[in-house]
Amino acid sequence: MTQSKFFALASLIAAGLLGSAQAQQQPPAAGGPPQGQQQGYPGPGQPTGTVGGPAAPVVFVTSVEVLRSDRNGGLDVVRVRGLVTGQSWSQPHLIPITQGQPRDGMLDLIFQASAPAGAAGLGPFMPVEAILPVESAHPYKGVRVRGGNNAVSLKAIPGYAEAPAPKEDCSKCIGKFFVAKGANPPAGATADNTVREADLPFTLRIIKPTDGIPSYTLEPNRLTLLLSEDGRIVDGAWD
Repeated sequence: MTQSKFFALASLIAAGLLGSAQAQQQPPAAGGPPQGQQQGYPGPGQPTGTVGGPAAPVVFVTSVEVLRSDRNGGLDVVRVRGLVTGQSWSQPHLIPITQGQPRDGMLDLIFQASAPAGAAGLGPFMPVEAILPVESAHPYKGVRVRGGNNAVSLKAIPGYAEAPAPKEDCSKCIGKFFVAKGANPPAGATADNTVREADLPFTLRIIKPTDGIPSYTLEPNRLTLLLSEDGRIVDGAWD
């Protein structure tokens, strides 16, 4: 398959064949934050969780599947599932970053979506999915899909590969003790009222009471947690 045909297919999918995946990600109802969203501080000049921001990788890729079809001349259909940090994400899609025939035989894709335009409060992760058809005469032996915090590789086509979802989405982090990697929980802390850094496989920013903030650039897959004097999480956002 030529490079021009491949990117033509990618453009076609981005433009019109993602309706089923997009339907899973409905924007929040007007007049309020997404259901389940907790407190969180907005970005500069932006209300919390506003939809319609720039495209960004999804927070986590959970599975990659390639289905082989003999219809319409033959297609391999790449189907990817993942997680985003809330209902303010929309339009999930796959972007190819492979050009020409790769040395390792892997088709590299980025799984991304339209991110919130401002900081989003903590809430449960939301599942999303996207598809990308590729002509069956392609030179690829496998598919690698990258999200914001991980990558999942499928090394045989057709086939299926998955990654376990993170243990902690921090939707219930507020009020709990934060335990950094290598540190011990404070006296009186229990498993139910602690959040361990080791269970948060994301880009993480911890702000202690004495810390300044030298710059503020929106990163929709970065988890920011604000700590109190005794090490409890008093606020947080994806920003």
